[in-house]
Amino acid sequence: MPLVEWIGSWPGAVLLQRSGTAYLLVNAAHIAAVGLLIGSILPLDLRLIGFFRGVPLPVIGPFLSRMAAVGVALAIVTGLWLFTVKPGEYLGNAAFLCKVALLTLALANVVLQHRSRHFRVALAGGDVRASVRVVAGFSAVLWLSALVAGRWIGFL
Repeated sequence: MPLVEWIGSWPGAVLLQRSGTAYLLVNAAHIAAVGLLIGSILPLDLRLIGFFRGVPLPVIGPFLSRMAAVGVALAIVTGLWLFTVKPGEYLGNAAFLCKVALLTLALANVVLQHRSRHFRVALAGGDVRASVRVVAGFSAVLWLSALVAGRWIGFL
């Protein structure tokens, strides 16, 4: 597996392998990014599902959506960097593979929701259709499941 060996030997991986402080900071950044993601997407999903109807979607929707996007981007960058520390080990970890599958589904779900005209109408203050509610429900379940799978990695 030359590619896996190369991933584990690139300078960023070596930095994290040799410096506990660097690893700590990247790991903390990953946790903060996941917190930003979950802290943004979950309230938006819950509002789309039908909770907190007194909170106007046109006010919170675009902001929470952008903050979730920032969280996803930072989580992906820091997560990939952390992966490089022990790529072979992670590729053999069932929890890691489950997390990757859940993240793939969650990101596909985001694309589905954001391409929906009904989602854009809802964020503009229009009716929240059942299809938007269902996709938001899947979003909440997928992101929370990915979070649990991520925590599970260290236990296998």
